[in-house]
Amino acid sequence: MAKKKCVAQYNEECSMLRNRRGQMNTGEQSPVSTHHESTQEDDRLSEGDSQSLNGTSAQHDQGIYSPNNEAQSTAFFLLVVLLSFSTRLYKIMEPPHVCWDETHFGKMGSYYINRTFFFDVHPPLGKMLIGLAGYMTGYDGTYPFLKPGDKYEHHNYWGMRGFCASLGSCLPPFAYLTVLELSQSPTAALITAAVLAFGEDLLLTNFVHSDAAMLSPMVFRPFSAPWWFWLVLTGVNLSGALGVKFVGLFVILLVGMNTAWDLWSLLGDLHLSLIDFGKHVLSRVFGLILLPLFLYVTIFAVHFVVLNKSGPGDGFFSSAFQSRLIGNNLHNASMPEYLAYGSIITVKNLRIAGGYLHSHWHLYPEGVGAKQQQVTAYLHKDYNNMWLVQNMSLIKVHSQSGEPDLVRHGDIIQLEHKETTRNLHSHLHEAPLTKKHFQVTGYGINGTGDPNDLWQVEVCGGRKGDLVKVLRSKVRFLHRATGCVLYSSGKTLPKWGWEQVEITCSPYLKETPNSQWNIEDHINAKLPNISLSVLKPHFLEILLESHIVMIRGNSGLKPKDNEMNSKPWHWPINYQGLRFSGVNETEYRVYLLGNPVIWWLNLVSLGLYVVIVAVHCRVLMEGGGLLLLGWLLHYVPFYTMGRILYYHHYFPAMLFSSMLTVNLHPKMNFEIGCSLFSPSVYICFSLCLSKPCSFYMFHPLSYGMRGPLAHDPDSTMAGLKWMDSWEF
Repeated sequence: MAKKKCVAQYNEECSMLRNRRGQMNTGEQSPVSTHHESTQEDDRLSEGDSQSLNGTSAQHDQGIYSPNNEAQSTAFFLLVVLLSFSTRLYKIMEPPHVCWDETHFGKMGSYYINRTFFFDVHPPLGKMLIGLAGYMTGYDGTYPFLKPGDKYEHHNYWGMRGFCASLGSCLPPFAYLTVLELSQSPTAALITAAVLAFGEDLLLTNFVHSDAAMLSPMVFRPFSAPWWFWLVLTGVNLSGALGVKFVGLFVILLVGMNTAWDLWSLLGDLHLSLIDFGKHVLSRVFGLILLPLFLYVTIFAVHFVVLNKSGPGDGFFSSAFQSRLIGNNLHNASMPEYLAYGSIITVKNLRIAGGYLHSHWHLYPEGVGAKQQQVTAYLHKDYNNMWLVQNMSLIKVHSQSGEPDLVRHGDIIQLEHKETTRNLHSHLHEAPLTKKHFQVTGYGINGTGDPNDLWQVEVCGGRKGDLVKVLRSKVRFLHRATGCVLYSSGKTLPKWGWEQVEITCSPYLKETPNSQWNIEDHINAKLPNISLSVLKPHFLEILLESHIVMIRGNSGLKPKDNEMNSKPWHWPINYQGLRFSGVNETEYRVYLLGNPVIWWLNLVSLGLYVVIVAVHCRVLMEGGGLLLLGWLLHYVPFYTMGRILYYHHYFPAMLFSSMLTVNLHPKMNFEIGCSLFSPSVYICFSLCLSKPCSFYMFHPLSYGMRGPLAHDPDSTMAGLKWMDSWEF
């Protein structure tokens, strides 16, 4: 009978039970629970079914929150903390050399210590904390982190590894609290935490890696005094998750959807006044929107204050952004205000990360347009970005009068590459990657070329005769012979083009940032200089620009030739791991691979849960539905991403999958009958028995090993290469 009752009645009963639990646990009364106590008789289920459901639930509640089980829960939690920290801090100094992404994140930590500006495709919190941990433990920021395998020698690296391991150690305790709240079973919570504490995959956090900082526990309490604590803590962790990586948006979406459902349920409560409902809305707006937003913006404020020196990331940002960086040639600089003939300049594309107009001695390969000198866009400062503004008809005038003529809107110019003396040139050959555009090359010698070297200057929004202002004017270059416009496509050239950005001449004349340029560096000894300090942008401007650059940088992370690219379908089946360190028998090898027993049981549990939902759809209203949604949100979007993917991108989804596996039995045992749950009971039993054994068998992969490879009978991993795709 109970299975046929409407969802509203079921929600009413579950809400009443949750409020009772909250009162028993905190000794306080929820503002909502008063209504439920006074109206419970009117909204009862049928008597027989009510007794069955409430009797089982009440017994379940009493068991959990009795003094004995309260002490048991605390003991379990402390055990989880001990197991988690011990498994991650064990052999923290091994290996004593750079492993995989330590090359990047260790280097970025050094940048923070040295206050050197750099660019990364993700928000800065993880790298900032790694740098802080290194600084606080005596690391001086001088190690270069050039490539995996380089010895640390005398450099102090344990602090950065230890910090990441400590953050990763918090995952099992938070998972324990989450499952305890959802299932009301300390045993289920303990099994979940053990699965994560002994997970070879999550031992990734032993190394210097920003994923270790992505902590955002899903813990909710009834609306009582502790509720504010959990609300604020959730908000803080939401800002932390997004502040480390953009995939934190998925958990924000999960919390947002759960909050919207919660508010919708409250809105349907006819016994709740609009004033009380408004308090619920405002409290969530503060704790889950305003507070995380403020903290997220604060992270960037600290980031910009700390990284105030010029570094390798300058070229990804606009000229105005660079003018605020100490050591950049634009910082407190002065240069001629207006462009003139005879000036040496750099030309920067206005598309974010569009790069500088660049050339070098290398030619386009056979079969790629004309075999002439390459012209590209380069994201970094370089001498090969320098161009001489030339006009043959004016050279004699300069030599006679000694006064340089200024370049104006509508003028015809020639840009000569300073290093190679070849002219910027275009013709009707198709561009290397953007086939509907024309190729741009370097042609001629010492300023001598042909009519295809001539370009007309157009100041965007200007009129004939307007001057070109350095840094401030948006300029386009129209090719006189073909009528196309100089264009940065944003596409990355193959290795023959040094993986720089493609430059084309576009026949489509619509004004876009790709076809707009500004003059950045400007050298002309015959012109007076002005200060550039007035061009420094405001905080909100650099905050917006940094996000545009990060998003476009993320989308540009395409797999390179012969580079390993993990596929989303690989992840749930544990198809392939990731080499962290070493390849041959003499090297110290670390291989990132999920515990196959756990991962495959998780996969079975997902299928089992779908079957249960198909039979009894109302189980989605329980905690399992929230965990399934968390898994879907953290997994499915990767199928739509064109960027390069790695095995560890599945780890947030795996966290939800593991909690769902153990949450199957205890939460729904009294809901739809024990007979249906023999598979889930078996899964939990299997986890208890197999987890320690499988961890022991596969632990050399995570903690490191030397000696024979897996195919050798004398190897520590002999017989454990269960799939040919595993590369250990």
